[in-house]
Amino acid sequence: MKSLIALLNVLLIELGARCGTSTARDIKTIRERCEHEGLSFLTITLPAFGKDFEKSLDQGRVDSSLFLGFSRREGLPRFLGGFLSRVFASSSGLLLDDPDIDAIRAIRQVTLMFGKIKLPCSPERTQLAFRKYLECEQDVRLADQLLLSEPNRVQEFRRIGRLLWADLFAEMDNTIYHELIVPRHGPGATADKLRGNAKYNNRRWTRRLDEVFPHWENLIPSESLLQRMDGVTVLEPGEEVPVKVTPVPKTLKTPRLIAEEPTCMQYMQQGILALVVKQIARSDNARNFICFKSQEPNQRLAREGSLRGSLATLDLSEASDRVSNQHVRLLLLNHPNLSRAVDATRSRKADVLGQTIRLAKFASMGSALCFPMEAFVFATVVFLGIQEALSRPLTTEDIKRLRGSVRVYGDDIIVPTDYVHCVVRELEAFGFRVNTAKSFWTGRFRESCGKEYYAGQDVCLARVRQLLPTSQQQVSEVAATVAFRNQLFELGYSDTVDYLDSLIERVIPFPWVERTSSLLGRYGHYLPSQETRHDPDLQHPLVRGAVISAKSPKSYLDDYGALMKWFLNEGEDPLQKDHLIRAGRPESASIKIRWTRPY
Repeated sequence: MKSLIALLNVLLIELGARCGTSTARDIKTIRERCEHEGLSFLTITLPAFGKDFEKSLDQGRVDSSLFLGFSRREGLPRFLGGFLSRVFASSSGLLLDDPDIDAIRAIRQVTLMFGKIKLPCSPERTQLAFRKYLECEQDVRLADQLLLSEPNRVQEFRRIGRLLWADLFAEMDNTIYHELIVPRHGPGATADKLRGNAKYNNRRWTRRLDEVFPHWENLIPSESLLQRMDGVTVLEPGEEVPVKVTPVPKTLKTPRLIAEEPTCMQYMQQGILALVVKQIARSDNARNFICFKSQEPNQRLAREGSLRGSLATLDLSEASDRVSNQHVRLLLLNHPNLSRAVDATRSRKADVLGQTIRLAKFASMGSALCFPMEAFVFATVVFLGIQEALSRPLTTEDIKRLRGSVRVYGDDIIVPTDYVHCVVRELEAFGFRVNTAKSFWTGRFRESCGKEYYAGQDVCLARVRQLLPTSQQQVSEVAATVAFRNQLFELGYSDTVDYLDSLIERVIPFPWVERTSSLLGRYGHYLPSQETRHDPDLQHPLVRGAVISAKSPKSYLDDYGALMKWFLNEGEDPLQKDHLIRAGRPESASIKIRWTRPY
């Protein structure tokens, strides 16, 4: 923790000089509170301060309910008061007519930089996350009951779904009817613990899958191998392997809970996902409203919203876990083949801390179909809210007119501010929860898909993702610190960059490189003079630096499984030469020092 405080000390001095304010008292406060509160001051308390600051920007004043736990002088907290006084009036707490953009950047950088550091949560916080997962399931069941008690709302949801996606879903339905789905194995862990190439020898299927995707058509590459199917176990619905809900690092405040799907389920989910991605690119509505190949459209609209105030950015809490299976079924009701395929690949049960529960949600993160299906549902509800604001039935012309002002990427939603209140009400009517701490529409601050803007100005920050390294063996820490250093360079924090350079140089050789280099190196505006060699064969310069070496674990594959892997990969990225010997995500990595190109 001392190294993080030292880093923050250097950064605060640089930011204070940039904004013309003293940070001596701020540094003293950080040291004292870290001494009493530990790492949680940096990773939990400071980020809460940062979120309150963003909310103050949105509402145009510092409210008395914000910045709790920090003493005040007149209308503003004393902590970071020099920066805050360049954004808000000291006496009234009202937002200045022309707030200092550098001060806004400084406050966000100081308070939010440690908020997503990847450290394990305490057992108590992890247990709390699991309890909230179970409570969310009950909320989803209740929301389903309330929704089905409103037939008019259900009818309009289905009607708008047809307006938006009928052609898209019809194409997908037709593809499934003609049995043209090509399954895929994903890289992630599975509930039945198959890893790497072992997935291609999977001998377990489900009865529900078999009715839509027969195992003898999807587990072997040729009908000549049908006799190999004698050993396949087809599980009845009551025997299906449940998804395994497991925590992964998110923040020290709470972990992220994901679901590991059974191998056969994720195999066919990936096949449907490939179809969804292909058809979205061909659909005007889907391409303009929910295409998830790039976050850039959401980011561009967030900037426009901050500049003109015409667009709002909304964020949902527990978004994936609150999409009900009922929502998806209603949306796909007129497309029986697609509906049956999606339902067959959906796991109905989950293992939560050894307790098996039946799921009301469509799927947790971990299902290949979670992300696209939630996008379809959220976008449909958004347009239902817009219809409510217009006080008349939505038409195809209305939908065309809204292209370029409505966008959904996961739980990041952008809508015109004129409709935002009706959209929020409709989202909540369907059981979703709008995260008001991360939703903005009244001020000039906007946030979407990892980019933040104030009045059209980029106010993004660099985040510390790992603890600072002390040895070359701390591979993830070294890589994350190099990435953090280079992000700070892009943001222009030269003094802090110099401090990190000196720290990294004590751990690894740290040459100047271009952004395309495979080396862990430092970015610059140009490559200055440094020790080089020349490749005698290719005649290009070489520099001494560190590269990350990570091998996939040994995972042998032969016979029909190897042939199946080749067929499923046809048209995809080339297979590695040792793909039948090693496969799967690397279990460990190391840093190697070598001479290689700096570009």
